[in-house]
Amino acid sequence: MCGRFAFYSPHESVVRIFGVDPDAPPIEARYNIAPTQYVAAVRGDVVGLRRIAMLYWGLVPWWARDRSMGARMINARAETLKEKPAFRDAYRERRCLILADGYYEWQKRPDGKQPIYIHRPDGEPFAMAGLWERWRARGEPAPLESCAIVTTSPAATVAHVHDRMPVILPPSAYTEWLDPANENTDALDRLVVPFEGELEARPVSRRVNNARNEGAELIDREVEQKKAVDRRL
Repeated sequence: MCGRFAFYSPHESVVRIFGVDPDAPPIEARYNIAPTQYVAAVRGDVVGLRRIAMLYWGLVPWWARDRSMGARMINARAETLKEKPAFRDAYRERRCLILADGYYEWQKRPDGKQPIYIHRPDGEPFAMAGLWERWRARGEPAPLESCAIVTTSPAATVAHVHDRMPVILPPSAYTEWLDPANENTDALDRLVVPFEGELEARPVSRRVNNARNEGAELIDREVEQKKAVDRRL
């Protein structure tokens, strides 16, 4: 599964890699993004433009009674996208890219859970395959737009960390995945597979365990150690 991730790349990288409008507002750097928070996503429109949207992480199906259902819908298994009522319509019609620089998994150790940060060795951001949905509460004028991250079996380089991982899409797949007119889910199935590129997995600060903690020191041991020294001075 994917239950926590980070996104902190500069605006210039977002424009260059994901093809969004250069005039789009910059995205705030965050190092400990958790479910039920808003996440940066890219959506396509009918004329092929790519736009940034901030989506609630935890997909709320259009037919849900209330938004609390979203807390159980943060991930969507690639193997059952066409079967699950909560995801099948979105898979056919409402797909997005969820932007990340890395994601976290946890390993059990004798002294407690150790967060492992998984990212590309070159430091470039990547796109996790996402589904989005629009839900409107009774009496509310504006709908809630929410999302889920599609997961699959792990790539060989990170299989020792966890038995699931987010689907990381290559740039060559972005146009096909984002096209709202593309409802050929049989063809899309070939995209929701384990990542074939290189990934690096390393232990990071256990402060990640608390979703209230933020900052670059969560993934940078040198920054974390310097702050610890400064606190002692």
